[in-house]
Amino acid sequence: MNLRQRISLKAPAFWYRPRGWLAGLLTPLSRFYGDKVIARMRQPGSRAGVPVVCIGNFTLGGAGKTPLALAVADILIAAGQRPAFLTRGYGGSAKGPLVVKLDDAADKVGDEALLLARKALTVKSVDRPAGAALAIEQGASIIIMDDGFQNPSLTKDCSIIAVDGETGIGNGLSFPAGPLRADIHDQIGFASAVVVIGPGDAGTAVYDFARGSSVAVFRARIGLDPQAPSLRGKRVLAFAGIGRPEKFFKTLADMGAIIAATEVFADHHAFSEEEAARIAARAQAAKLVPVTTTKDMTRLAGGPARIGLASISETVPIRLSFDDEEAMHDFLVKRFRLAG
Repeated sequence: MNLRQRISLKAPAFWYRPRGWLAGLLTPLSRFYGDKVIARMRQPGSRAGVPVVCIGNFTLGGAGKTPLALAVADILIAAGQRPAFLTRGYGGSAKGPLVVKLDDAADKVGDEALLLARKALTVKSVDRPAGAALAIEQGASIIIMDDGFQNPSLTKDCSIIAVDGETGIGNGLSFPAGPLRADIHDQIGFASAVVVIGPGDAGTAVYDFARGSSVAVFRARIGLDPQAPSLRGKRVLAFAGIGRPEKFFKTLADMGAIIAATEVFADHHAFSEEEAARIAARAQAAKLVPVTTTKDMTRLAGGPARIGLASISETVPIRLSFDDEEAMHDFLVKRFRLAG
């Protein structure tokens, strides 16, 4: 794991504060890094033979790509398409290309790949053009690429950028001075649409900027799936290894759960047998209900302690909804000349 990957697991706090001395000190490096990213984005890529929709972020790590990809898939399926997800499968050891099966291990294909595979055909491949070829061979009429906005290897026909409403683009600087992968004014030229997820002034600023740049803009929110369990009045031990665990904890509180204890891990954390046993023992000793995310649950397999923790844990499934579902539907239908 390189420095950029390590930092993206846990973003430095100064990225999301007013620019200070540390950001200023790192700014020359950030300009160099951002220029390299943009130069790479301008390189030509391979064409898949079917339309490619990329769901990406302007920032490192980012947020909301997987729920947004699933929501876009719902619209495309309703329009009569056969979408396939294409992902690198972060955290998975397999290079691919391979079709993700629901019983695959998260450490093989990645946790997000398993979530996507519940919705539609999903291909994991480090080599994106090779993955696209396999997806088409399997019958895909359109490809939804989860991440890869800055990667030029596969030509995108449409790039939809997810922006967290609460954090936006942080201090507006590129890595390592800030969370951006490159200057926002340069990246916006490669985007087809921006989706701001959730409320927040930081997200509104990006929304207004994108609208002024003649890019399609949408608002969305992440809420509970109707299948979510009732946790009202229950004392819970909440544990999560995701990018923004505090959002998960707030969701539980909004559901009426009594959060008696929490366990926080890095994004995509691979739970060990010892950790799983400790969490289960802590919950049982205090008579708490262990609760985690659907993404984390995919990583509770492969050993008796992890399987045991999974068996006593509740999950809280979520889904993304567009504020104007019809507008996003029309955008995609017109973009790809679909029947609608």
